[in-house]
Amino acid sequence: MRHPQLNEHGELRHLLTIEGLPRDIVTHILDTASSFLEVSDRAVKKVPLLRGKSVFNLFFENSTRTRTTFEIAATRLSADVVNLDVRTSSTSKGESLLDTIDNLAAMNADMFVVRHAQSGAPYMIAQHVGPGLHVINAGDGRHAHPTQGLLDMYTIRHFKKDFTQLRVAVVGDVLHSRVARSDIHALTTLGVPEVRAIGPLTLLPPGLEQMGLRVFTDMKEGLRDVDVIIMLRLQNERMRGALLPSSQEYFKHYGLTEEKLALAKPDAIVMHPGPMNRGVEIESAVADGPQSVILSQVTFGIAVRMAVMSILGGTR
Repeated sequence: MRHPQLNEHGELRHLLTIEGLPRDIVTHILDTASSFLEVSDRAVKKVPLLRGKSVFNLFFENSTRTRTTFEIAATRLSADVVNLDVRTSSTSKGESLLDTIDNLAAMNADMFVVRHAQSGAPYMIAQHVGPGLHVINAGDGRHAHPTQGLLDMYTIRHFKKDFTQLRVAVVGDVLHSRVARSDIHALTTLGVPEVRAIGPLTLLPPGLEQMGLRVFTDMKEGLRDVDVIIMLRLQNERMRGALLPSSQEYFKHYGLTEEKLALAKPDAIVMHPGPMNRGVEIESAVADGPQSVILSQVTFGIAVRMAVMSILGGTR
């Protein structure tokens, strides 16, 4: 059965998830992103690759970094960008998601960037639209956030070069995190030999060991000798019931401090997809410290999203 993201030639038609993507496609996106990094340093920060194309940003959930960097990326590719304000759109009057999509497609949209609270919403849209339209998942429920996963991989490759020599720790609310899922699939696809999941049992989904991960509930033990630390935000809006005693207790055991960071390799890098909760997942001394590459992730995110949109814009 053909992968739903690929066309009949095995080319990327939509970007919905990293799960199941061939390694060569993931690597091609990262390589293409490298060619766009220098665009940000130009006096005129534009290339004409999507000139005449219309990109519609459909964000049904709040976002700062993802929405803004997608808008910047599309603009730098010379696309016409439309940001739909969901609060003032006809969806607030009861219009269905697919009716909204049909109306926007009738306005000659070429690409939809979709963030939605419901897992699978971008899949449904991708299955619904015609062959000339492309869908990028900008985060759906607890399922996937593929461009965040890709920009995280770009960041790791930039600072660490060789995925096959790394130990990577993913720390915190793995259960509710679409970023964690995308990162884990990307890391395993790119050949990272040891991926660790660290967190309280209530925030670790079952089946991680079956995916080849090492699981730790003791953060100090889990961080020992790792090369990369990916901290996760507590997804309080997705939690049901009391999964944690308190944010203070969580920080004591699972917040990244300078003391805990010292257990990793001396040149370990610290990452976070944002937004950060300082004093809950990470202390400021680490977030702003010399091993933090958190702001680099944001910068690289523009180039990675340019890469994804330019690749999709070249396929039918």
